[in-house]
Amino acid sequence: MDQLAAMRAFVRVVETGSFTRAADLLGMPKATLTKHIQGLETHLRTRLMNRTTRRVTVTPDGAAYYERALAILSDVDELDGSMSSSQASPRGRLRIDLPPSLAIIILIPALPDFLARYPDIEVDVGCTDRPVDLLGENVDCVIRAGTLGDPSLIARRIGEIPFVAVASPGYIARHGAPRHPRELEDGHFVVRYFSAHTGRHYPFEFRRGDETLEVQGRYRIACNEGTAYLAAGLAGAGVLMAPAYMVQEHVGSGALVPVLCGWDTDPLPVHVVYPPSRHLSNRLRVFVDWVAQLFATSDLILNRSTLPRP
Repeated sequence: MDQLAAMRAFVRVVETGSFTRAADLLGMPKATLTKHIQGLETHLRTRLMNRTTRRVTVTPDGAAYYERALAILSDVDELDGSMSSSQASPRGRLRIDLPPSLAIIILIPALPDFLARYPDIEVDVGCTDRPVDLLGENVDCVIRAGTLGDPSLIARRIGEIPFVAVASPGYIARHGAPRHPRELEDGHFVVRYFSAHTGRHYPFEFRRGDETLEVQGRYRIACNEGTAYLAAGLAGAGVLMAPAYMVQEHVGSGALVPVLCGWDTDPLPVHVVYPPSRHLSNRLRVFVDWVAQLFATSDLILNRSTLPRP
């Protein structure tokens, strides 16, 4: 049995959910692909898939084997690429994860440029606000804002995100615009953001000259994901403390209005984070360099000052 060929066949079947589709993508007869899967199951002495005339599903053993096989095949592809003469053209699959708002507004619109430069790389984009187990989930890198919690990982700072306090015109019509951050605790409402991992609610932090304030704020709605958090603010649920890039379009359209403009907030650092074992990957290296340049040149990341003011 050609175990690598069998692993590739198995991975393709899992991803496509179809023996026929997987065989077409691999350019082999369906009978050959079926033989690969059967040989793999015999070799492993376990059933990897449940097959009916209508669908293919993985067993628990198959799901676990898929994750490990994917990592092994990725390493094999990387090794092959590193031994080839075309170091400038890395290949293989890159699995990344980042918050949905960063993906939708910043990364995905720019990805065609990356793929044009590196046409042999496939990018799987995961969108979450939760902590990701990079090794356990076979993720190559994550992009995260804020304080990093795992010192064993490699982190490259690629920029910082400014924040701005905003509210909807409907909210301001009902409650007025806050004139001081302390009003968010008495007389006003905020939309709170809480950690998807710990459940901790994050405070609002303000600075004016030498004066700094931490405000918890009264709330009726709290969210643990950025796009839902923005939606609550657009619906008039309270004052948001949001990344400037996330609200810029809505401020420009008048759907949100900056408030407490005399107060500043410290920007959050943004890092691309990856395991030490992945630091020699050509495809990861070129992606990290590209995304660092993207963040360094993005007006949406750099300029809080481009927000229209009331």
